Amino acid sequence: MAEDVIEIGEDAYALKSELFQKVRDAIEAGNGEDIDMLMEPLHAADIADFLEQIEPHERRDLLEIWKGGLDGEILSEIEDNVREEILGYLTPQELTEAVRELESDDVVDLVEYLDEDQQEAVLELLGPMDRVAVEKALAYPEESAGRLMQVETVRAPQHWTVGEMIDFLRAHPDELPDQFYHVILVDPRMKPVGNVTLGRLMSSRRDVKLFDIKEEMFTTIPAEQDEGEVAYAFNQYHLISAPVVDEDGRLVGVITIDDAMIVLAEENAEDLLRLAGVGENTVNDRVVTTTRQRFPWLAVNLVTAILASLVISLFEDVIAGLVALAVLMPIVASMGGNAGTQSLTVAVRAIATKDLTGSNVLRVIRREVLVGLINGLIFAVVMGIIGILWFGEPLLGVVIAAAMVINLVIAGLAGTVIPVVLEKLGIDPALASGAFVTTVTDVVGFFAFLGLAAVVLL
Repeated sequence: MAEDVIEIGEDAYALKSELFQKVRDAIEAGNGEDIDMLMEPLHAADIADFLEQIEPHERRDLLEIWKGGLDGEILSEIEDNVREEILGYLTPQELTEAVRELESDDVVDLVEYLDEDQQEAVLELLGPMDRVAVEKALAYPEESAGRLMQVETVRAPQHWTVGEMIDFLRAHPDELPDQFYHVILVDPRMKPVGNVTLGRLMSSRRDVKLFDIKEEMFTTIPAEQDEGEVAYAFNQYHLISAPVVDEDGRLVGVITIDDAMIVLAEENAEDLLRLAGVGENTVNDRVVTTTRQRFPWLAVNLVTAILASLVISLFEDVIAGLVALAVLMPIVASMGGNAGTQSLTVAVRAIATKDLTGSNVLRVIRREVLVGLINGLIFAVVMGIIGILWFGEPLLGVVIAAAMVINLVIAGLAGTVIPVVLEKLGIDPALASGAFVTTVTDVVGFFAFLGLAAVVLL
């Protein structure tokens, strides 16, 4: 990787700013040779980053000059929304040339974003075997193992020996995927019965049966299974690759760790973005798209804020009688909101990783409530002292201290229970929990503080 285009140091592997200016100069001059020279040292992932970071009109101008430079590996690395834009600039012939050397799973990942006319044009230009493989994969549901798998597999009858397998691999190099990690053993009905790693294959004697050196850990993936479950299985069981089977248990493809980890990273990023109420936003989304995605959750927040304000309005006379309450009440609500968000984040993540289940949910709820109680007592003492010193009113310190304890306990409870309940109802807890938890902590915080003030101080 050339150091003149990649920043090594504090921003390791970041593209240098000089590269962007040089490419812009080459675009302005219409110099395709300079662009080739600038892009040649870059990895496909770095070129994808570059294309994502420049302006849309610059991408269009670059692709008009950089004819033939965009290959399938680069396209497979680009974010979905930018890729969709770029695909619109390419002719079917250019797209076919770009994806010709890709594995079937990467071809499917690209073709599924095209409209029907573009899909058909590309499929017609593929070879017969490639077309059948892509069409089969597209027949599976979106975000399923069938869409994620590659149909190119390395398989062998379970009765073969190491020598027979090695001879086969050497005699048929054109039939092998570019990269593979296992030989899949199959029975006469084409049902997978085990995996043999390449390390065990190459280190065993020729007369050893493949079945005798297969891995102890072996699992198959149903083609209809959700890709999020697939990624979980790879992470949970430390899989490198896994065969994909149809409804009859027959081998139809294989999923490798690189594809599974991409899904896992996407799932984690999606949960993080949903917790913030921004859906699947990226920095490359257009203004209209971003506005449309964020508006509903801002509207929900407005409703919850109005609800909290209605609670405050119930105590107008109390606040008018003691102005210090207006100064202190945001502190109670803010502390509760932060504590609730902490519990919520832990719970949502634990649900996603299947660490929070029916068998331990009560223990986790009890822990979060106790954490809220302990933190509430500590901050109650702090705020009680501050209330006394600030306003010279001991009872005011008692009121805010008690409200702090109540709200932090409720925050711990709500932050855990709400996502669990939503998950049981079939609602994505990452998407909907935040608004509910914020509402609970705001309403309880204001009600507890102002209600206690009405009883104790007035």
